[in-house]
Amino acid sequence: MKARFKKLGIAENIYQQGTFVTADTSFANEANMKYLHERQINGYVPGNQFRSRDARFARAERQYGTRHQNLPGKGWKATFPASKFQFDPVTLSCICTNGESLTYQGQREAENGKVRAHFEGRLLQCRHCPKKHRCMQNPASADHRNGAGRQVSFTIKSKGQPNYTDWMKHRVDSQLDKGIYSHWMSVVEPVFGNIGTTKRLNRFGLRGKEKVQGQWQLYCLVHNIEKLTNYGQLPA
Repeated sequence: MKARFKKLGIAENIYQQGTFVTADTSFANEANMKYLHERQINGYVPGNQFRSRDARFARAERQYGTRHQNLPGKGWKATFPASKFQFDPVTLSCICTNGESLTYQGQREAENGKVRAHFEGRLLQCRHCPKKHRCMQNPASADHRNGAGRQVSFTIKSKGQPNYTDWMKHRVDSQLDKGIYSHWMSVVEPVFGNIGTTKRLNRFGLRGKEKVQGQWQLYCLVHNIEKLTNYGQLPA
């Protein structure tokens, strides 16, 4: 992708310009996630089970539909869920909805045997935060020195071992980032629909790599001409 965009004169390095990179589940493996993380590429690659964790799908609704509802009669109010926080299990860091870094409080094993990483907002951060009444159950607790800021925790795969797949899972599941990956389907899938269904390229009519490549490029050329006609030229 980097070489292609550079050759077209669109960008010398697309990754340094805040470009989002999306891919389907066939690219979801630990090595690819590590590559994206180490090079600070803003990528979104969901795993095979990402739909089952999304409440918008029927299966997830049946399985998790009541998990995050407020408890009636307990004095609980709706606050920002953990999914709105940006958690990185590799660096063990967490960014709140106001863009502040929370303090890492360590890892503890829960009753179900899973390890959770705990974070807490600093008092001065939460005390003057304009979102504290929507983020904290008791916003007044940040107003005195013996109080506490917003606390949040996340499940991690194993204690003390960074996992790049978990890092990507938290990115894809985050409510802040779900909308980014949803654009992948609207950008990529219509291309296959147009070429395969509308133009009826269900199979290649030639043999040999060079001939097949030529036939494929011809269909792509027609597809791109249609885009230029309907939407105009891509600005450099």
